Amino acid sequence: MSTFLFDSFHQGLGQVLDLRAQQHALTASNLANADTPNYKARYIEFDRILSEVVGTSEHVGLARTDAMHMPGSAGDIDRPSIEEMDAPPWAADGNSVQLERETTRLTENSMMYNAVSKGLSKRMAMMRFAASNGRVG
Repeated sequence: MSTFLFDSFHQGLGQVLDLRAQQHALTASNLANADTPNYKARYIEFDRILSEVVGTSEHVGLARTDAMHMPGSAGDIDRPSIEEMDAPPWAADGNSVQLERETTRLTENSMMYNAVSKGLSKRMAMMRFAASNGRVG
């Protein structure tokens, strides 16, 4: 992808879509395993990963200067760390999936995916408009 046409913001939005798709798959898996004994619900901590990528994290992160270096605690945007939730003490079967939490996560994730997708679509429409010298059509 050309960095001339597609700046780091544009590429970042694409990476957010990838993360949201991964979260959707994790949440769907959590819902599918709601009755599986000892299954641990999994999720991606978006706030932590995105703050590290954007650089707004309050703590100093690790700099990867070589592809062979191991990622920091949150992983990286291409391979984020996936957190597991422990089962609450009242869960007799050890399953940590809570249907309300997972359906809320699925809804929120879907809304965020659609918002980022719409933002990318608007950026592409502006680029098409500029490339056509302001002609609509």
